[in-house]
Amino acid sequence: MSKVYKGNIWERESCGTTRSSLAKGVSRSYHHHGQQRVVTDRPFLLVMVLMSNLLLCKNVASMPTCPNEDGQCRVSLGELFDRAVILSDYIHNLSSEMFSEFDKRYTQGRRFITKAISGCHTSLIPTPEDKEQAQNTHHEDLLNMVLTVLRSWNEPLYHLVTEVRGMQETLHTKIAPNGILSKAIEIEERNKQLLEGMERIISQVQSGVRRNEAYPVWLGLPSLQVADEDTRLFGFYNLLRCLRRDSHKVDNYLKLLKCQIIYNNNC
Repeated sequence: MSKVYKGNIWERESCGTTRSSLAKGVSRSYHHHGQQRVVTDRPFLLVMVLMSNLLLCKNVASMPTCPNEDGQCRVSLGELFDRAVILSDYIHNLSSEMFSEFDKRYTQGRRFITKAISGCHTSLIPTPEDKEQAQNTHHEDLLNMVLTVLRSWNEPLYHLVTEVRGMQETLHTKIAPNGILSKAIEIEERNKQLLEGMERIISQVQSGVRRNEAYPVWLGLPSLQVADEDTRLFGFYNLLRCLRRDSHKVDNYLKLLKCQIIYNNNC
């Protein structure tokens, strides 16, 4: 499994440390065939993450200390939402870029879009169909939907990284360029971070005993390992399409929830 950055963006920390945590994946290194390679994503993503965080940090110096029993300071709910929205927006941008890159390289003329009506494994999660439905959904229900969607992607993202890397190492022709692999690694890491942040948000918002929502099991691994190239490529195409769709949903729901909970719909 890919190495997850150890810094915790959900704890109170200095502005410089937070910016470093959020932007860690924009420029990072990993080992491939025994050699260390540096992967650098597009500069505008780095600018987006850093500039957004600068806005979060403008009043940090004046914030009072608020130690808990363990000596740590709990981040305010508003700050948690700010960081979650930045992270979800980043994940959606990466997933959109990854899908577009894969689509341009491998699916032209294959008519995968007509086969993709089979749906996504997360289609079993009841989610609002449009903005109006989302606005009429109780915020606790919407929070749990986001948490369920994020959890349902843990296993698919792990296998996406594993299978893409495996194809690079075993096939004579590289089916996936470094750009797709690096984005898959980054999204897997950031999805885990966002999941942790959502658990913290829910612990502050929900009162009483938290319910554990079941999430759908992904059964698409065989389609990523089949010998037939067209079938395998469609397996990747559908998985990346679903990831783009779900990351967009999560991003929109989080922005709506931030408006409802933090600003009482005055935004």
